[in-house]
Amino acid sequence: QVQLVESGGGLVQSGGSLRLSCVASKIFFTIYNMGWYRQAPGKQRELVAHITRGGSTNYARSVKGRFTISRDNPKNTVYLQMNSLKPEDTAVYYCNADTSELVTNSNYWGQGIQVTVSS
Repeated sequence: QVQLVESGGGLVQSGGSLRLSCVASKIFFTIYNMGWYRQAPGKQRELVAHITRGGSTNYARSVKGRFTISRDNPKNTVYLQMNSLKPEDTAVYYCNADTSELVTNSNYWGQGIQVTVSS
């Protein structure tokens, strides 16, 4: 069974940093596009950052210049380095793995991890 396990969340003061990690198991990680999403209370889930299997990245406008997504294929891990955190970054962050264009029904989610930024 495919698993995506996030870690690294927690409580941090405004202006601080956190690094989220997501370890994937039982998937051929190299062919997957990986993303970080977040959902704040009362809001829809939104894309934060995305990295393709080839290493191309894109970011939500609200985090561009502050967050960096990266991947380590031998470790089956994707990271989200979050700097200059703001209270509005407070949300549950979810890891996503997707390769639907290559393999049918190949979209997976982690269980989510809380990030809280205090002002």
